Amino acid sequence: MTSARPFGRALCAMITPFTATGELDLDEAGKLAARLVGEGCDGLVLSGTTGESPTTTDAEKAALVRAVREAVGPGPSVLTGVGTADTRHTAQLARQAEAAGADGLLVVTPYYSRPPQSAVEAHFLKVADATGLPVMVYDIPGRTGTRIEPATMRRLAEHPRIVAVKDCAYDLLSSARLIAETPLAYYSGCEEMNLPLYAVGGAGYVSTVANVAPRQLRGILDAFDAGDTAEAARLNARLMPLAERMMAGGLPGTVTVKALLGGPVREPLQPADRETADGLRGLYEALVRTDQAESVV
Repeated sequence: MTSARPFGRALCAMITPFTATGELDLDEAGKLAARLVGEGCDGLVLSGTTGESPTTTDAEKAALVRAVREAVGPGPSVLTGVGTADTRHTAQLARQAEAAGADGLLVVTPYYSRPPQSAVEAHFLKVADATGLPVMVYDIPGRTGTRIEPATMRRLAEHPRIVAVKDCAYDLLSSARLIAETPLAYYSGCEEMNLPLYAVGGAGYVSTVANVAPRQLRGILDAFDAGDTAEAARLNARLMPLAERMMAGGLPGTVTVKALLGGPVREPLQPADRETADGLRGLYEALVRTDQAESVV
């Protein structure tokens, strides 16, 4: 791992496959993980919201890490979400993840209780001190109700194991400043911010859409790194109709991904209806046809 991109550039927020009876499907999880890595993902983030972490047990989370680690081998980064609203429970999950073979931890701001910034800081520091694993803090105030303020983020950056941020704060100016002022690696957690954040020095993305379009997403970063910013913008624009429908169409990303890949969700989530699934499939197939046509030229 490098300090600039501690987990690589292209990370997928992987779904958690379940069987028809609602049990954890470890065989399918291993197959999906191997496919995603084979199609360009540098790493996988398990048991985030896309991975339905609110409805999986602690034991299932550990089993998922072990299965994915075995499926992808030692090369790709395997992070797992351990964030809860309870600091003690989060630290316990962190130690469990380390024992299961995770390379890093995704830790979300404690949610619903809306703690003050001093308590937010203390939470992250206690979790970071619980293991030897690097931590990606997850700033998503629209879900948690509490933002990690820039001053708090600067102090967190002083901890040797707090190395990255999954950024869903929708404040590009603040993010750009923190990228410049701290060693933190900023990963976009919102599809529409992947390229803008990368352009101001971000490390990459943690993407839900990467479950179905890993090559297309990576291609945007590849074009930018090659100096062809116009091509990066074109590829980004080409992907946006699918990304917008998946992430801003009124359903959680978990549901829209599984509408394309198949497999049940756990309640309280419900599967997409036929009309929604058909619309998603149409956009995805159009993207694939465009890819195929361009590869022939």
